[in-house]
Amino acid sequence: MKKNHSNGSSSRFDEHELLHELKHFLPAQAPLKDFVHHNTLHAFQDSKFYDAIRRASKLFGYKVSLSLDEYRMLYDKKQINPAILERKIIERKGKTQAEEWKAKALYGKYDTSISPRIGVLRSNWKKKYYIDLDLLVHPLLFRILCSYLDQGISIWSFPVSHKGFLASMREIEQNTFSSFFKSSRAKNLLLKGECTIEELLTIVVEDKSLFNQYVFDQQFAHQGWSGMVSAVEDLPQTLLDQKKISLKELIIFELLLEIDALDTKFGENWTSLSHRLETQTDLFADVPKNELSELLEIWQDAFEWTYYDQVLAGIKMDKKHIESSKEKTFQAMFCIDDRECSIRRYLEKFDEGCQTYGTAGFFGVEFFYKPVHANSSTKQCPAPVTPKYLIKEEIENAKAKKNNDIHFGKQTHSLFSGWFIAQTVGFWSAFRLFLNIFRPSENAATVSSFKHMDKSSTLSIENKNIDDKEDGLQIGFTVEEMAFRVGNLLNSIGLVKDFASIVYVVGHGASSVNNTHYAGYDCGACSGRPGSINARVVSFMANHVGVRAILKTQGIDIPESTQFVGALHDTTRDEIAFYDIDILSEENQIKHAKNELLFAKGLDFNAKERSRRFESIDTKLSAEEIHEKIRTRSVSLFEPRPELNHATNALCIVGRRGMSENLFLDRRSFMNSFDYKVDPEGKFLVNILNAVAPVCGGINLEYYFSRVDNHKLGAGSKLPHNVMGLFGVANGIDGDLRPGLPSQMIEVHDPIRLLVIVEHFTDVVLASIQKSAQTYEWFFNEWIHLVVVNPVSKELSYFKDGGFETYEPLQTELQSVSDIEDLVESHQENFPVYLIK
Repeated sequence: MKKNHSNGSSSRFDEHELLHELKHFLPAQAPLKDFVHHNTLHAFQDSKFYDAIRRASKLFGYKVSLSLDEYRMLYDKKQINPAILERKIIERKGKTQAEEWKAKALYGKYDTSISPRIGVLRSNWKKKYYIDLDLLVHPLLFRILCSYLDQGISIWSFPVSHKGFLASMREIEQNTFSSFFKSSRAKNLLLKGECTIEELLTIVVEDKSLFNQYVFDQQFAHQGWSGMVSAVEDLPQTLLDQKKISLKELIIFELLLEIDALDTKFGENWTSLSHRLETQTDLFADVPKNELSELLEIWQDAFEWTYYDQVLAGIKMDKKHIESSKEKTFQAMFCIDDRECSIRRYLEKFDEGCQTYGTAGFFGVEFFYKPVHANSSTKQCPAPVTPKYLIKEEIENAKAKKNNDIHFGKQTHSLFSGWFIAQTVGFWSAFRLFLNIFRPSENAATVSSFKHMDKSSTLSIENKNIDDKEDGLQIGFTVEEMAFRVGNLLNSIGLVKDFASIVYVVGHGASSVNNTHYAGYDCGACSGRPGSINARVVSFMANHVGVRAILKTQGIDIPESTQFVGALHDTTRDEIAFYDIDILSEENQIKHAKNELLFAKGLDFNAKERSRRFESIDTKLSAEEIHEKIRTRSVSLFEPRPELNHATNALCIVGRRGMSENLFLDRRSFMNSFDYKVDPEGKFLVNILNAVAPVCGGINLEYYFSRVDNHKLGAGSKLPHNVMGLFGVANGIDGDLRPGLPSQMIEVHDPIRLLVIVEHFTDVVLASIQKSAQTYEWFFNEWIHLVVVNPVSKELSYFKDGGFETYEPLQTELQSVSDIEDLVESHQENFPVYLIK
């Protein structure tokens, strides 16, 4: 008689409930073209951070923090402050147990191995039946999925893919001489067309109480492929060549392959898995705390607050900023991106009369963008937003601007012309590749942020007829719609008066020739695309006479002499392009020529500051020499680290520039400009924090988890990666898809949670985060930290368990630095916080 292995679980099987729960826990990474950072453990976000990661580790075997040895090494290197460690121990264990727990933290010995529950049930195929189903099934399954979802690597499209995955497989099976299966039962089950997950699980497992756990085990044996199928099912438009596939179809087909493998080895008389099992543990049973998990929490808190304490001490002790009444030489809006932190600092250093701002890099204008030669449009706003507008690019003599590189033409795909090109031009291509080793240069394969939009193109920004639509989208914005967005943008950053004669709106993007994760280097607020179009669009809007007339009635009076100019900062090459300069007045043309020289100088020094992380560059060279090496590095086919993107991100400052302008934060802070005087009720603060939490928090946590577990939660080294169908990466041709970030993006990252620092009053901030349950969850469950700075008294208040408590930094003084250049040349490690003289 068969034993009951349910451990109290229900014997009822609900397929819909299973699929819903499974999709919730699978990786949610979109295909490469839409690679946008997100919280890797989003499925656990409804729980407190430490409870969630402890549970995730036990369930799925993830490493969710640094190890005890790593924390102790940081302590020995003075990167964890002993006083902070003691404070955290006392907060959790009280003064009476402080010495005991400090000894445990520093010298205790513990079993740190991870024994996950996932996979335990299916491991019995190996233990009891001596058969490795993964080895027999995965290679074929992965190749079929890759061929089906292929976005252009294959010359031929997958047959009958328009009917859906299982329907396609069924039709191929019916109409070809070969078969996916080696035995008859699985083939007949597919061809009859009515098999369900429950029916197949009955054959494989039999005991209904084990069905859910078996499917979890099965799908998490290749969580990358399962997660991709789930993402494509939910958002089929994320693939340019859309494919109909569902997680349900994947499970059914994989179960058929398992049945086929078992039938081939044992015949059809093998007994189901449940007949040979001993007692099973419920996958989702409670995961209690233990002494080791408590110590890891204490260490992580101490690690994080060692850094936070320096930042908060610097903010509190910094002298009060006095706004200059002098006319501004220019103003510049950048994305809040942490990589823009340093270029803003250099512009302000070399021109004390300029003023810089930070805001989300789509600049509050949401739309789809359709380049002149494109058959489809791309989203230019945060991923959760669904725009109703379309901006089209128009270019005179467009044909002349097409890329005519023969290596990328369709003729290379055909038998005869492909052979001829390989035997002729192919040799020249090989020679060019050899030359690139010694003299890297830009070529047609380079992913360049400047190629996203033609500099000489015109954009369909203003809509004069609301019936002017394409693909259900309104082409351009009406004057009222433009004024609404420009007003929101200016109010949110506090730029509502004292406008300079030129206001630059600077989007950002990145360039590389060796980076499958290139979308993760561009602007996250633009869905992983460069922000050049957004910068041009919002500049056009702000220059519009009708828009300015409407804004004037709302108290924002932009002088006629003020002109907005769109620009794009390439963060890999540290180059900038300005758009629509011909609209500038004669006076502003002269001013812009001077400003261009200032930007060029700032970018030279920015490149030098970035170079300290790169082993191959001597940081003692001049800024100009280093900048040239940075440019060369960006087009080198053999350079896996053209830039380090968001590595080391740790902060997000929401407030006036004066709160942090005298602090050297080592490019570790997102910076969103905000003036509490302009927004006393927090109306605009709500939208800022609604974006900061998922966008900056998502970036931070993907870096955190990819750093602490680069094998399961990250992508491993990018060096052995194969691009699979232009939508994902895997190691080799038969491996699982790799979600998360490669090691070359996280090697220098310190895994600490984001600290959001907001300049306002606590009651306003609390009301702002409570407006959205999703935003509140980020802070209440401590996936990111929140500190509020009182703009009058500079008192610091830390948000915890739904309320605020006063925070007093332990750090009483900070080192000062007058020359950043000398500091940059000193070493590669993260710097502490310095006061800038």
